[in-house]
Amino acid sequence: MAEVNFERVQSWIASVLTDTVAPYTFELIAGGRSNLTFRVTDARGSFFILRRPPTSHVLPTAHDMRREHTILSALAPSTVPTPTPLALCDDPEVAELPFYLMSYVEGAILREPAEVEELYSAAQRSVISQSLITVLANLHRLDIESIGLSSLAHHHGYIDRQLKRWYTQYRKSSEEIDFFVPGIDEVYQTLHSHIPEQHRVSVVHGDYRLDNTVITPAGTVAAVLDWEICTLGDPLADLGLLLVYWTDNGDERSALGRTTTLEGFWSRSQLASYYCELTGADVSTIDFYVAFAYFKLACILQGVYSRYLQGARGGDQSDVSDYGEQVAWLSQQAALVLAEHLDSSH
Repeated sequence: MAEVNFERVQSWIASVLTDTVAPYTFELIAGGRSNLTFRVTDARGSFFILRRPPTSHVLPTAHDMRREHTILSALAPSTVPTPTPLALCDDPEVAELPFYLMSYVEGAILREPAEVEELYSAAQRSVISQSLITVLANLHRLDIESIGLSSLAHHHGYIDRQLKRWYTQYRKSSEEIDFFVPGIDEVYQTLHSHIPEQHRVSVVHGDYRLDNTVITPAGTVAAVLDWEICTLGDPLADLGLLLVYWTDNGDERSALGRTTTLEGFWSRSQLASYYCELTGADVSTIDFYVAFAYFKLACILQGVYSRYLQGARGGDQSDVSDYGEQVAWLSQQAALVLAEHLDSSH
């Protein structure tokens, strides 16, 4: 764990998790693109998780461990399954940046088609699809006042704020590496001038997708992970992003692999219809949110590309040579979906 004093961290953990036994071992299980996630094992073989920001190039308001810990604490008693937050450390004498501990949730994180085929039947894949939408609908139906998150963010103007946030990040990242994507400025302007009216305010996860959940052997969601960009806003943004991540049979290319093309997984239209059934939401403008999701992913990946080119890889050794092309493709998809949405709305 770069830039962290292991001795001090171990002493702090022992002082707050008195039912664990030192010494602890730390294994990086997710890193590079966002917050770093370590599986911590104590001397008796018990597991828990440590989450901390990337080691460098931290953008303002991103990777806020206090905020993430607060969100998990608020959601813990709700109908939305999450890891249980255990302790937050914001003492600079222990570590240079705040980090927190949470429970380890048993289950599968599904990234590769071969793993899904080995673990889940076609019928169970249908259960996974249904459970993903059910959990998302439950998240969006939470009363933000009663769970104590009403002051987490502004309630309205969500898409406007998000567009400005991600476009600002894109510009900053592009200037750092002197690489600008053709057409993305026009996509930003068109999105900004056609924002649908926000009808509801809810907790918005911000990166809801299959591999940000832990799945039980039966196919239900055991926990939703990665709450680092969670906020309050328009719930259709979460649905739009899930649809971008979800690949249908016949799609020539995907934003996140082809796992969901396996037999049994629902189609994007089935996901949207079931969400509408559970929430009563009007999804007639969902294509705008899909276009926004493509744009957002382009901006995020540009930021990752910039950090990687500058050496901040957080333990991720994956090939980044095609990142520039991926950013350009995401921007092109945003433009295409947005154009279709505007044509159909006239």
